[in-house]
Amino acid sequence: RRTPFGSGYTPQFFFGGTDVTGAVELPADGALVHPGDRAHVRFKLLRPVGIEPGMRFALREGGRTIGAGMVTAVG
Repeated sequence: RRTPFGSGYTPQFFFGGTDVTGAVELPADGALVHPGDRAHVRFKLLRPVGIEPGMRFALREGGRTIGAGMVTAVG
């Protein structure tokens, strides 16, 4: 990804063999995540998926991996 994103961004989340669209929520209003940044974000998946802390995931957009992370908490 070449441009920053903020809350409301909806990429595909890939957990192993499962993919689901989710909405990203950043901790501060108006905050942006720029390419190359590391960030702690919350996300809400648009359909139920079995996940647990420690699972790794990839963020994909338009057939490209644009980010990766690890689930730290499920709420």
